[in-house]
Amino acid sequence: MQVLRLVPRTLRPLRYSAARCVATTANAADISASSSSAPTAIPLGRVEALWDTISLEEKAALRSQLAEVQKKDWKQLSIEEKKAAYFVSFGPHGHRAPAGKPGDNLKIAASVAGLLGVSYLMMLGVKALAPAPPKTITKEWQEASSERAIEQKMNPITGISSKGYKGAGFVQNN
Repeated sequence: MQVLRLVPRTLRPLRYSAARCVATTANAADISASSSSAPTAIPLGRVEALWDTISLEEKAALRSQLAEVQKKDWKQLSIEEKKAAYFVSFGPHGHRAPAGKPGDNLKIAASVAGLLGVSYLMMLGVKALAPAPPKTITKEWQEASSERAIEQKMNPITGISSKGYKGAGFVQNN
């Protein structure tokens, strides 16, 4: 009853209506008869092939069957029993299933190549729509700026108009 007290009041009507629907729509004898069907026997040699298609009840029955088989001496078990026990315990299913499916690497590579292509096309589009570069970054303008700085004796101690200056001045590598 402690749990019912902690359930938010908005969820309580749903709980009662769901119970009412179950009580009025199905016969209890029909439900128990349909869910208590005996799981079919699965041949141990085909466990790997049938594992994905069998129901949870059959998987549980197979696990318990293999647990009983493994209680015997390991040397007395058949090869099929050993393979089935190993597959059920350590096979690539459940949390040990591979994260990717075959062909996923190709899809990822194609997606990355497509995105790189789209980004390149976007870059070309932005570059085409961009205005022309300013006239102050041309080589002639930069050389003229260096000559003007020398004429004005700009930074006479260590700069462009000092004795023995060997720098490029305002000319940048283009």
